[in-house]
Amino acid sequence: MFVVVGVTGGIAAYKSVHLVRLLVLGGHDVHVVPTDAALRFVGLPTWEAISRNPVSTSVFADVAEVRHVALGRRADLVIVAPATADFLAKMTAGIAEDLLGTTLLATTSPVVVAPAMHTEMWRHPATIQNIATLRSRGVHVIGPADGPLTGGDSGPGRMSEPELIVELALAVVAVRDDLRGIRTVVTAGGTREPIDPVRFIGNRSSGRQGVAVAVAAADRGADVTLIVAHVDDGVLGQAVGHPRIAISTVATAAELSAATRAAASAVDVVVMAAAVADYRVAEVADLKRRKEDAGGDTVTLELVETEDILAALVAERAGGQTIVGFAAETAADADELHERGRRKRRRKGVDLLAVNEVGWSKGFESADNALVIIDANDDIIASPSGSKREVADALWDAILGTRESRSEVMQP
Repeated sequence: MFVVVGVTGGIAAYKSVHLVRLLVLGGHDVHVVPTDAALRFVGLPTWEAISRNPVSTSVFADVAEVRHVALGRRADLVIVAPATADFLAKMTAGIAEDLLGTTLLATTSPVVVAPAMHTEMWRHPATIQNIATLRSRGVHVIGPADGPLTGGDSGPGRMSEPELIVELALAVVAVRDDLRGIRTVVTAGGTREPIDPVRFIGNRSSGRQGVAVAVAAADRGADVTLIVAHVDDGVLGQAVGHPRIAISTVATAAELSAATRAAASAVDVVVMAAAVADYRVAEVADLKRRKEDAGGDTVTLELVETEDILAALVAERAGGQTIVGFAAETAADADELHERGRRKRRRKGVDLLAVNEVGWSKGFESADNALVIIDANDDIIASPSGSKREVADALWDAILGTRESRSEVMQP
């Protein structure tokens, strides 16, 4: 595949050397188009040595071929990594002052950008609007990730790792449209049940898997309502501004229930990936509970069960609707994990249950995940593992298979 890799002037340019290497090792014909600013971070000889192709920044190089048009036309895929805030602004405005800018205007191939900038720049209204505009034009945005930044800062704005960029960018070229016409509700994140105005009962869910499920569906053509409880900073990056994702936010289990049940009545598939608190405080204090008021070294909170949202959705389901639940479980071994999953699927009555083994060091707050997917016959129909996007796509494959099987059974 003919891949153009644009590199702009950010410190994350050093990571793009590895990105280019991965593409070359994958057998692709890679042509690097750096900006002049990018060459202040990584020199031209490095790009030529890694890509095995000549490199230029100027529209006046190889004029006879009209290089900027030729690159754009020949490209099967264009990746810009890192994509600085400055470059994203120019790209949005269609400014073509160098070879990379003109190449982007001349291509009709899929374009992927991997933003990299400081958190304040990523959150600036201009950048937010630029990203939304680019998404509306069909540009695919990967990241940014949340983590350490230049100068000792930390937060959303870090360029995604080269391995993830390559994986998702290549998936764009082989994009599937098999969810076109499907309407879905996806929930993500963890609910927070207030104890008082300061404290809450919560969980360790980052929301990454639920958001990945929503983005995977939208990328494959579905219209998605994403209902978000608490998620970590940066997790919503790829969902914000996606033309087929509408986002609403909630805080508590009660709010999640009301929003999900209202939205579910008009959709084909519901995926309950949110981590819902099982209990809430019976009586929320209007003022902060203070140590001096406790009257001792221990405090007792009376907890009551929250509503079983998944069971309510099943009870109220529309005809032909597919409902998918998630179960975060700890288990001594695989057999126990599978049995717990089967029991929960039967209790809830869902079409599919995605069992997610969690622990101190897996499941939560991790880039990777592993699921066991159990169907209505209590059979394990898939056990995907890998990045949360890979797992999300495997889940949608299982959902589609379930819906197709049901349609075949219903036909006379």
